[in-house]
Amino acid sequence: MKHLYLIALFLFVSFSYGQSTTTKGDIDGFKLYPNPVTNGKVYISTSKNSPKKILIFDVLGTQVLETKIIGKELNLSTLDAGVYVLRVYENNKVATRKLIVK
Repeated sequence: MKHLYLIALFLFVSFSYGQSTTTKGDIDGFKLYPNPVTNGKVYISTSKNSPKKILIFDVLGTQVLETKIIGKELNLSTLDAGVYVLRVYENNKVATRKLIVK
């Protein structure tokens, strides 16, 4: 039960700090699929499809991946199965989502 509270607290804090004063809100047309990830690849699409900076954190808040993508495909084959927080930056906007890797 304590782990559930820890995860809930982490997600709340992540979403709270996901929006800073330098960003202007959620990314327009943001789509993340498939979630849960089963084949090691996830696709991130937006209205503008501009280059994106990707940060992935584990449930303890440790950054496990930082990368940039130009297209839509993100390779996650190096991640272990589990629950992560995905943060995507595009054109001074940010989107934060829960990501499940199976």
